[in-house]
Amino acid sequence: MSFKTLGLSDELHAYVVAHGTAPDALIADLVAETRASLPDQAEMQIAPEQAPLFTLLTLISGARYAVEVGTFTGLSSIAIARGLPDDGRLVCCDVSEEFTAVARRYWARAGLADRIELRLGPAADTLRAMPTEPHIDFAFIDADKTGYPVYWAELVPRMRPGGVILVDNVLRHGRVLDPSDAGDHAIVAFNDEVLADERVDATLLPIGDGLTLARRR
Repeated sequence: MSFKTLGLSDELHAYVVAHGTAPDALIADLVAETRASLPDQAEMQIAPEQAPLFTLLTLISGARYAVEVGTFTGLSSIAIARGLPDDGRLVCCDVSEEFTAVARRYWARAGLADRIELRLGPAADTLRAMPTEPHIDFAFIDADKTGYPVYWAELVPRMRPGGVILVDNVLRHGRVLDPSDAGDHAIVAFNDEVLADERVDATLLPIGDGLTLARRR
């Protein structure tokens, strides 16, 4: 018999979230503010059950230097930064001053502003300007979907052996089975690219909108 991942009803999803690390007041406020002030973009925020997973993976990996491509209002960056040591560093790449202004306020409130550096501008340019030798311990990609292959190409060679890469939205709400727009087609091609990449060990997790978890060999 073939077993598959259990589908989640709304009630079961709520149970999963409730039995992970509970969101604190800061996270709850950030999620609420994002949904209230940016209702048309709020789905760009990572799923609530992803945040404690990001913190846990950052801790498990022993990361000290992390890079995020696509910051939005800051939930994922807070989750990652919380897993870094006091002298750790997270570089956030984004193009929106409006969205990241919210993130800056919450970084300060979380006491994490001293370990997070925001670099505004095209992420591909920011990544290309980084040292080329392997030095990144942890990376997260969650930006424009057509740009994923470029971000992957720039990040993988810069990951230290054992470094962890997370990539969000790799299921496109199920549309990877029936792509309907440029973003869908880009993710289908990207997922195949990751599968064939011999530089990493990777798996695709059905959490949130699909999360690729990869480890640099």
